[in-house]
Amino acid sequence: MNAPPPVTAVIPVHNRADLLVRLLASMREQTVAFRETIVLDNGSTDGAAEVARAAGCRVIAMGANAGFARAVNRGWQEAGPGWVAVLNSDVELESRWLERLLAAPEVAAGKAAFATGTIYTMESRGQTAPIVDGTYDLVSRAGCAWRAGHGSGFEPSAPDADRTGSRAIAIAPATACLYRRDVLEQLGGFDESYGSYLEDVDLGLRCVEAGLGGVWVPDAVAWHKGSATFGRWDARVVRLTSRNQLRLIGRHYDGALLRSCLRAIFAGQMLWGLVAMRHGAGLAWLRGKLDGLAEFRPQGAPSARLREFLGDSEREIEARAPGAYWRWYFRLAGRPRGNSAGTGAV
Repeated sequence: MNAPPPVTAVIPVHNRADLLVRLLASMREQTVAFRETIVLDNGSTDGAAEVARAAGCRVIAMGANAGFARAVNRGWQEAGPGWVAVLNSDVELESRWLERLLAAPEVAAGKAAFATGTIYTMESRGQTAPIVDGTYDLVSRAGCAWRAGHGSGFEPSAPDADRTGSRAIAIAPATACLYRRDVLEQLGGFDESYGSYLEDVDLGLRCVEAGLGGVWVPDAVAWHKGSATFGRWDARVVRLTSRNQLRLIGRHYDGALLRSCLRAIFAGQMLWGLVAMRHGAGLAWLRGKLDGLAEFRPQGAPSARLREFLGDSEREIEARAPGAYWRWYFRLAGRPRGNSAGTGAV
């Protein structure tokens, strides 16, 4: 029987040593061992680096908080060949998480560029039907992303997906994910200009454009505390997310695609602003949009793969995503008109 490929874990950390202790404990219980664990300390002041060292991890001090993207890039660049497991410090892994990801046929054959499992909310752990935090990422024409299944109980998203199978996906969340190291090297890793938030979606869109795909393995389970460092609607989080939504559009849309999506972009971005206002973060949203507009330049090259992905992604979002935001988005933005690559329409 062939030995599993080597996997190096890369964990960016900024405080919350208590959560890191729990993650490292869950990693020690894996049925397939990690080759090495590299912890990137983003200026922690609560002893998180000492906790990692005591657990046998290699700790690299990043100084001040360098952001998620820069820390992860430093980590995978230090890793050996094989696979890199990017893990948020506020997740815990079921004991067979790594084993099940590596056993997926596409991963075992080296055909997948990345692999992820099902991530449930930590708060629902122990419930009969735990709540999904995320599986894989979908992106609307507006540049706003949705994690498939978020907020629901376990729900296969396609007839060919079940608890033990796998399905092809285009974008994986970097909350708990395996990446082939050579793919990270080929694409230059995460774009550090994002800092934090949506840098994994940007990497996923670059994978789409390069024809690189991954797999979702439903029974590879992780649990996620979620926004444990700052809080989901913290002003810093909202401002960076708001800016980075526009950055995604500028980096990936060519002029024709941008023009065809203007209605959807306006609807999606304004609705997201209303949601931010409802959570007391309207000013942070506005500041982020001003930051994004100040640097906005359409830089994308025409990509039939990107157009096809956006069309497929929106159709799945419309079919599955709950909540008033997405209902109003499709009312105001209109529906995608199918894969019209080469016509300037989505």
